[in-house]
Amino acid sequence: MKKILKSGLLALMTFFAMLSCSPQESDDHSLGVTPQESQLAFSATPVSGQPNIIELKDESSLPGVATWDLGNGASIKGSQVRAEYPFAGSYTVTMTLYATGGSAAISKTLTVEKDDMSLLNTPMYNALTGGAANLAGKTWVFDQYHDGHFGVGPADDSSPSWWSCPAEGKNGSSLYTQEFTFIQVGVKLEWKNNGYIYSNEPGKNELGGDFVDNPGGAGDFDVKYQPAGGGYTFTLNEPEKTITLSSGAFFGFYTGSSTYEILSLTEDELYVKNKSAVESGNGWWFRFIPKEKNQKPSVEIPNKAVVLTEDFENETPSVVFDNEDIGPLFSQYYQNPLPLPINTSGRVCLYEKTDAFYSNLFFTADGYKFDLTEVNKVRVKVWIPSANDYKTEFPVAGDWIANKQLKPQLAVKLQDSSKGGNAWETQVEIVKENLETDKWIELAFDFSQAGDRKDFDKIVIQFGAEGHAGPGIFYFDDFSFNK
Repeated sequence: MKKILKSGLLALMTFFAMLSCSPQESDDHSLGVTPQESQLAFSATPVSGQPNIIELKDESSLPGVATWDLGNGASIKGSQVRAEYPFAGSYTVTMTLYATGGSAAISKTLTVEKDDMSLLNTPMYNALTGGAANLAGKTWVFDQYHDGHFGVGPADDSSPSWWSCPAEGKNGSSLYTQEFTFIQVGVKLEWKNNGYIYSNEPGKNELGGDFVDNPGGAGDFDVKYQPAGGGYTFTLNEPEKTITLSSGAFFGFYTGSSTYEILSLTEDELYVKNKSAVESGNGWWFRFIPKEKNQKPSVEIPNKAVVLTEDFENETPSVVFDNEDIGPLFSQYYQNPLPLPINTSGRVCLYEKTDAFYSNLFFTADGYKFDLTEVNKVRVKVWIPSANDYKTEFPVAGDWIANKQLKPQLAVKLQDSSKGGNAWETQVEIVKENLETDKWIELAFDFSQAGDRKDFDKIVIQFGAEGHAGPGIFYFDDFSFNK
């Protein structure tokens, strides 16, 4: 059965050669006698061994310039040209002959019996679609994590000299929700968004309809717009290096034009330029990347051997501790409750454990991870009051908590802060249990066994054991993280 394809259904790379020229073949068609259809004729001959490639030849009885509508969305000029039809179907070819006195046109319907997908096996088609074997197609999105993925400049310039969007410069707008899937078989285009497209004021006014103002960094407008449910097609003109989206589709930012100049098309980049039809003289640049490769670049965080010390004697701390559910009595400048050896300093840190299940203090490195090959020991002096209630059983966080009592102990943990609330999953913890009360003692927590770990940047200090609601007061001083 013959398959009728609509004009513009597919994109072709059309090669043609001018085999003969007459003196009349110019762009000046304004003089002389008007041609008649009866004077026009052309032949359509399949290339030997390649029935999907048709040689078209002007055989009219008067001289003129022949232009061709190939019935597949492509148009070319020449007395003898070549047309390629990858898909079976019927195509109406129209030749218009421009003579010195005017023009006339005739048409023929060509029938192509079978598909020939090899005609689409070209570098540009394969880069755009992923190839004929990729039936799901290839999805492209804005290259939002790199500078220059969107910009504007004079329409005839080679770059967006007026403004170029920085990485993530349009966060909060609908620009980054646009997805374009190009499928080689059937030259289909599937366009998905969140029900909006992005536009500036000229585009918004041209489109009409509901819109959302984007104040702040994103700027301009999200305009309500739903892509066609049945999808679109596209025309890829390889000799001219253009791509045209069917039925008025566009690359997420409305300019009134659906044809884009291809500046670069590789496996990893689709970079195009579009001349705006709603802003005279403006050009817009768009850079896309395959969806699966649109990942925010990871920032490499160095490992450093940084020594930390804090004696709590100065009102400006050298080590800044943050806290989780620490009590209101907490103070980094509390008077030493027992200024006797081994700790005669004037000030210490008062640590108040609340009835929260996971009360603690912590330090997080700024811009680096711990190099535990050199700096791997936490030392601290502690004073454990016997007045705390170490006998009562308190409520616990869950049935996985075996201990329900406040404990005369100190735990120090190394964690990866990037894991947030799940940092405990990869932590290393050392616990000093059953500590002597009512005297200053010195403790050392040796993490040298974790020297090969490169992910830690957080030190957690936790008195009294975790997971229960028992409150208590503890003191510590002369904290250090050193060799």
